[in-house]
Amino acid sequence: MIANRSVPVDTLLPHIFYRDLAAAIDWLTKTLGFAEHYRYGDPLSGAQMHLGDAWIMVQSTRADRAAPAQLGAYTQSLTIFVEDVESHFQHTKSSGATIIEELNETVYGELQYGALDLDGHLWLFSRHARDLSPEQWGATLAPANSRHRN
Repeated sequence: MIANRSVPVDTLLPHIFYRDLAAAIDWLTKTLGFAEHYRYGDPLSGAQMHLGDAWIMVQSTRADRAAPAQLGAYTQSLTIFVEDVESHFQHTKSSGATIIEELNETVYGELQYGALDLDGHLWLFSRHARDLSPEQWGATLAPANSRHRN
């Protein structure tokens, strides 16, 4: 496999759309703690950022790509695992982010909180609090042959 320093090899690289990309990059850096890896376009049309090992692409909205604030609804939520979720929560809250889920332990064993960014994207920050099997909190496992597809 060819290595490409422009694209991380993690399982997923979400692309998130913002109406004011420069403001979003600044907000994600100052409020959520992301670091900018690179940006491109003149005028600015995209950037790659990361928080630890979690990588994202941020891009400008266009006619066929909208932000949740434009749609009036969440389009997805993004969960990022951070070791010190308590400190991350305090920083995010004190930076003025809209907290929609206070720091809590979920039924499935995660310590997490939820915040909205400046364009209505829902971010969840989490760390493992307990090791629970899905059955312990009421989930039903899929049949073994449908869990993993080749």
